Amino acid sequence: MTPNTHRPGSVSHLLPFAVMCVGMFVALLDIQIVASSLADIGGGLSAAQDQISWLQTAYLIAEIIMIPLSGWLTRLLSTRWLFAASALGFTLASMLCGLAWNIDSMILFRALQGMLGASMIPTVFTSSFHFFEGHRRVYAAAVVGTIASMAPTLGPVVGGWITDTLNWHWLFYVNVIPGLLVALGVVLLVDIDEPDLSLLSDADYPGIILMALALGTLEYVLEEGARWNWFSDQTIRTCTAISVISGTLFVIRSLTYEQPVVDLRALGNRNFLIGCILSFVTGIGIFSTIYLTPLFLGYVRGFSAWQTGLAVFPAGVAAVMGVPVYVTLGRRMDLRWLMMLGLASFALAMWCYSFITHDWGGDQLLVPQILRGFPQVFAVAPSVTLGLGSLPPARLKYASGLFNMMRNLGGAVGIAICGAVLNDRTNLHFLNIASTLTPANPAMDHMLARLGARLADTLGSASQGHLAALEQLRDIAYREASTMAYADAFRTIMMAFLVTAPLAILMRKVAAPKAPSSGAH
Repeated sequence: MTPNTHRPGSVSHLLPFAVMCVGMFVALLDIQIVASSLADIGGGLSAAQDQISWLQTAYLIAEIIMIPLSGWLTRLLSTRWLFAASALGFTLASMLCGLAWNIDSMILFRALQGMLGASMIPTVFTSSFHFFEGHRRVYAAAVVGTIASMAPTLGPVVGGWITDTLNWHWLFYVNVIPGLLVALGVVLLVDIDEPDLSLLSDADYPGIILMALALGTLEYVLEEGARWNWFSDQTIRTCTAISVISGTLFVIRSLTYEQPVVDLRALGNRNFLIGCILSFVTGIGIFSTIYLTPLFLGYVRGFSAWQTGLAVFPAGVAAVMGVPVYVTLGRRMDLRWLMMLGLASFALAMWCYSFITHDWGGDQLLVPQILRGFPQVFAVAPSVTLGLGSLPPARLKYASGLFNMMRNLGGAVGIAICGAVLNDRTNLHFLNIASTLTPANPAMDHMLARLGARLADTLGSASQGHLAALEQLRDIAYREASTMAYADAFRTIMMAFLVTAPLAILMRKVAAPKAPSSGAH
C-alpha cells in the first residue's frame, strides 16, 4: 500500500492519530491502574507489602527495555504493524494478569504487559511529527504531553472504581475491548511507512542484549537493595557489577556501531540531552508521587481503593484544565519559561506534600495535587517540542525511543528510590520515636494508664489491658514513623526538581519545520 500523502495536519490525519493516542493512553494508564488497589491485589495474591511495588516496577522496567527498540522495530515492521502487534500483545498480557494465581505469576505477566505494549508510546511521539507541522505541533505536543502526564494520574482513580465496583481482576480485563479496537483501527487507518525486513540481517543484537542486561539488573538493585541491606548481599553486588559492565559496553557499542539500536549520538544535541534529563526527572515526579500517595492512603489511612481513587482524582482534573492554558500560552511565550514554570510548580507541590501527617486525606491533599497536576503539561510538552523537534527527521525514530525511555526509567528509578527511602527512614524514625517512649516520659505513662484501664474493662484483666495498650502504642509509633518517611520521600523528589529546573533555560529555541516526507520514515 502506498504511504499516506495527505497534507500533514489535515482532517484525514486526525482519526489515525486519535486511535494511536488511545493506545498510548491505555498503555500508560496501566502503569498506575493498580496503584490504588495494591492492598486488594496483595491480599488476593497473599503478597507481602515489600513485594507489591513490583507490580508497577516490573511493568516499567519491561517498558524501559523495549521502548528504545521501538525505532528499529518501526523501520523493521512499519508503524502500522508494530503498533497493531503491540496493541494485541498488550491485550493478551492483560488477560493473563487477570488470571494470575500468585504474586510471582502476576509480576511475570505485568512484565509481559509492559514489554508487549511498550512500542505504542514512542510511536505516537514520532507519528505526531508526521501528522502535524508548524504551530499544529504545539497542539499535538500538548495532547501527547497531557496523555503522558494525565494517564498515570488517572490510573488510581479508574483502578479504584473498578476494584470497588467489580474486583481487581477487572483492572486487566477492561483492556481487552479497547486493545482489540485500537489494533483494528491502526491496521485500517494508519499508513505512514513500509516494512523493511532486511534490517534483521544487520541488527545490533549484542547491543540489545547489553542494554537489557544493564537496565534489568540496575532496576533489580534499586528495587531490592534496601530489602537486602544493599552491598552486604552477594546478589546485589553481582547485579551491580553486571549492570555497570554491561552498561559501559552498551555505551561503547552504541557509539561505535554503524547502526546502533539506540542513537546515543543524538545526546550530542544540546536540546535533546537536556530534554532527556528533564524527561527523566519528570518521570521521577509523576510516577513516584502516584506510587507514594495511594500507598500512604491505603496503608496509613486505611482507605479503600475507591476512596483512594477519589482522593487523588483532583490531580487528573487539574492536569486536564492545564492543557488549554498551555496551548494558549505556548503560541505566545517562550516554551523554555513554560517548562521552568511546570518544573518549579512540581517542586512546590512536593514541598507541600512534605508537611503530610497521619490524618491527611483528600481535603489536605487538594492543594498539593493541583500544584502538581495543573502544570504537568508545562513540564512534559515543551520537552517534546524542544527536545525531539530539534532533531532531523531521519534520527527521530531512534531518538524518540531513547527520549521516552528516560521518562519511564525515571519513573522506575524514582519508585525504587522512594521504596528504599520509605524502608530505611521508617526504621530510623521508629527507633528514634521508640527511644523516647521510656518510663521517664510522663505523657506516655499517662496514656498507657488510661488506655490500659479502658481496655482492661473490655478484656477482663489489668494485665491483658496493659499488653493491648502497649500494642496500640507500638502501632501509633509505627504510623508516625511511616508518615515521617513519606515526607522524606516527597522532599527527595522535590530536590530533584529544584536542581534540574534551571536547565530548561539552557535549551535553544526551535523553529517549527515542515513535516518530513513519508520517505523519511
